[in-house]
Amino acid sequence: MTQTVTQDWDVFRDLIRSKVSPVTWQTWLAALEDVGSEPPNLRLAAPSEFHLKWVIDKHLGVLTEAAAGIWGPGARVELLAHTPEVTVDLQDDWSAPEPSIQLVRHRPGDSAPIKSTRLLNRYRFDEFVVGPSNRFAHAAAMAVAEQPGQHYNPLFIYGAAGLGKTHLLNAVGHHALELNPDAVVRYVSSENFFNEFIEGIRKKQMAEFKARYRTIDVLLLDDVQFFEGKEQILEEFFHTFNDLYETGKQMVLSSDRHPKNLAKLDDRVRSRFEWGLLTDIQAPDVETRLAILRKNTAGSAHEYPEDVLEFIASNVSDNIRELEGALTRVTAYATLHGESISLATTRDVLQDLISDGSTRPVTPTDIMQSTAAAFGFSHEELVSPGRKAPLARARQIAMYLVREHSSLSLPKIGALFGGRDHTTVLYAIEKVKGLLKTDHETFEQVTALSQDLRIRPQ
Repeated sequence: MTQTVTQDWDVFRDLIRSKVSPVTWQTWLAALEDVGSEPPNLRLAAPSEFHLKWVIDKHLGVLTEAAAGIWGPGARVELLAHTPEVTVDLQDDWSAPEPSIQLVRHRPGDSAPIKSTRLLNRYRFDEFVVGPSNRFAHAAAMAVAEQPGQHYNPLFIYGAAGLGKTHLLNAVGHHALELNPDAVVRYVSSENFFNEFIEGIRKKQMAEFKARYRTIDVLLLDDVQFFEGKEQILEEFFHTFNDLYETGKQMVLSSDRHPKNLAKLDDRVRSRFEWGLLTDIQAPDVETRLAILRKNTAGSAHEYPEDVLEFIASNVSDNIRELEGALTRVTAYATLHGESISLATTRDVLQDLISDGSTRPVTPTDIMQSTAAAFGFSHEELVSPGRKAPLARARQIAMYLVREHSSLSLPKIGALFGGRDHTTVLYAIEKVKGLLKTDHETFEQVTALSQDLRIRPQ
């Protein structure tokens, strides 16, 4: 922006703030970002699609009035949202997951979205910590991103949950687009692929479905183990795979197991998974875990003594998700209590991670039952359609704990909670992560439940 436009933008924001309550400003309007405004035409982006919808429904008049007051009656406001293209299930919460790189437009007379990639913004090669456990998978992913369809097609990455498979798939997509912005790239979970397939059958729009997935330059398909035992989708995917392969289009697939161990897959599909390159990701060693923690704490407002990072790295070894969850808990405690981060505090907050041989494995059923009981509900109520606030919050915390303390995927967690969509699970997890940093009560509840689950005798 020029200096004059910047000054007008500041006046515009001040004018909006003067017309609404402090809570409304802070919650809904302060987060709007300028994304290429050329006054009198404004382009404002909200942090999520739900946020966008709320602003349009409740505050579009204020924005339009303020714009007219600064730039005249011809001023025009175009609203967009930084958001992943997902099917939103609002039955449990209205918070949104981490934004993706795409924009969904909303402007008068034009509501069509721009090209969708579904890529998650933070999962890029620059953010991926390379170690002995994932070095080959990282190198292979980088190779296919730089020359899609030329090497390792398909690239099949397998390993347990929480080790970085989704990160690598998204990194391939981002890097491929950086090198060729015109490429058609699409990241999709196997569950979403399946749901779109079913929707195409229901609406008699299979031609559109086939065109969507057979005209892609880079297909990034996550968690293909979800296809096991689903004959119809396996048949469709078989033909999609063949079309993409024969036209030299790149496919990157992920699974929690080697193709040979996907026993319920059609043999011809399983064999195609092995046509290219198979690479696994193992649990990171302590040095890699320490490097991940250092990267996650770089630039933080908190200071993390080296002995704190070494303690976390030494005691959390299962997967990266749990490692980052432990760091989040320590950071949240320090923030909520206004304390500096020390080894003594870290030991206290993460005492449930210190195994003395008297603990037993925690199952998702353990977590659900303990969480329900802690909030005064039954297991049946936790998985019911009930949406009242106390029950919904208990369900969100239970989903978060299952994600943190088990290797279950989002779809499998959703199935445990009454067949909910995986996006509902994702929203619940992101909501609790946010509350851990801002709400003392939620932090205490989650910490107490984690410790109770981990330290119970066998």
